[in-house]
Amino acid sequence: MLFLLISFFVLCLPLALPLLWLRIRAVRRASRQRFGEAPQTWGFFHPYADACGGGEKVLWAAVRAVQEKYPSHHCIVYTGDHGVSGDQIVEKAQKRFNVKLEKSTLHFVFLHSRSLVEARLYPVFTILGQSLGSMIVGLEAILSFVPTIFIDSTGYAFTMPIFKFLGGCKVMCYTHYPTISTDMLSSVERRVQAHNNRGLISRSAVLTPIKLLYYRMFARLYAYCGWCADLVMVNSSWTKGHILELWQLPTRTVLVYPPCSVAEFKALPVTEKDSASSAEFRVLSLSQFRPEKDHELQLKVLVELKEQLSESEFSKIKFVMIGGCRNQEDEQRVISLKSLAAEMGIEDYVEFKLNVPFTELMSEMKRASAAIHTMWNEHFGMSDAYEYQGTRQAGFPRQPPPNYEVFARLVTQHRLPTVPLKSGTTIPCLPKRVVTLSSHMPLDKFRCATAVMFHV
Repeated sequence: MLFLLISFFVLCLPLALPLLWLRIRAVRRASRQRFGEAPQTWGFFHPYADACGGGEKVLWAAVRAVQEKYPSHHCIVYTGDHGVSGDQIVEKAQKRFNVKLEKSTLHFVFLHSRSLVEARLYPVFTILGQSLGSMIVGLEAILSFVPTIFIDSTGYAFTMPIFKFLGGCKVMCYTHYPTISTDMLSSVERRVQAHNNRGLISRSAVLTPIKLLYYRMFARLYAYCGWCADLVMVNSSWTKGHILELWQLPTRTVLVYPPCSVAEFKALPVTEKDSASSAEFRVLSLSQFRPEKDHELQLKVLVELKEQLSESEFSKIKFVMIGGCRNQEDEQRVISLKSLAAEMGIEDYVEFKLNVPFTELMSEMKRASAAIHTMWNEHFGMSDAYEYQGTRQAGFPRQPPPNYEVFARLVTQHRLPTVPLKSGTTIPCLPKRVVTLSSHMPLDKFRCATAVMFHV
């Protein structure tokens, strides 16, 4: 598949470019006339708009923000979700993320080439294949509708040159996580095995330099695409640092925190709970079922916990994995995790909840005693451990600035307890609730189990 994409861009696209440009101009004229007297249109490129992850929460919060500030403007969402209608996507988003959307100014363009961005098609040179694939999907999108303002809200930076130069659009992007980072380059150079650096390569003195060269060349292409953005929004200082290093656009890059349901989570009671006497000790994991989230490590933590607890203590544990599945690949990953839990002998203690509505998420946050998140270099995960502190969360630009201070106050006012390890090292631990610590309660053992897995 990668060979076919490269052949298309090298051999076919240059020849077809004049005709493509003329066709896009015609689509642009039709797009301007579609909603009457030349209103502004915002195009959101989000191939998995019907998914239930943090990225989708950002999408719908952004759409809502546009609708509130510019009621006459129209939002167009480019998505590859089939088998559902636009109304069904909106209803699911409102139920899942507790966001109210105006349907009359929200429209959908359903794409047929979305599979070209899926990693399964590119067993090697994966990020290059997905990026080139996103350009094909972007071409389909622009041939369907040309917006006034184009926003890449998923992280497909290679679509921006298409809308910038062929569509004549103002281009913006919201970057959750850089497609490539200096940390990735460093990991390859140090020959660290990871989900994006398989053992065959990390162990090879020949393949490692080749991959390092490939990453450096891709980083350059990624920078060229980033330079097309008129405005770059990033979701955290971590992402901002990497994007500034790669794209070098300090005057066009702004930090925009992702949406968190501040009011709802602040309303949850913060209660004391001695889990030594509690009938159940619920450990919550909240993240999409993607490989970089490293859910396998969470199951290993549970096995480590089982070894440290007595049978009566461990019987109180319920490990709840909540997350969204974007496609069949994610669903298969959940099946594999269930099989792994069975192999480890912990299937009775693990519960999977997929694509849950907001009300159920609130209920689980209220019931949980501890939380775990295992993504390496987490950018701004919705389930980052700090968000569990007292069920208080950070805000979003549409919220008043004081809401952002909630996070800072909780971190600074509440000193984190430490847990000693056998090596004599201590690690800071962040409980989800205010709990009564005791030497025999599962929370202490839970922290030690995570410490063992993370090699602290």
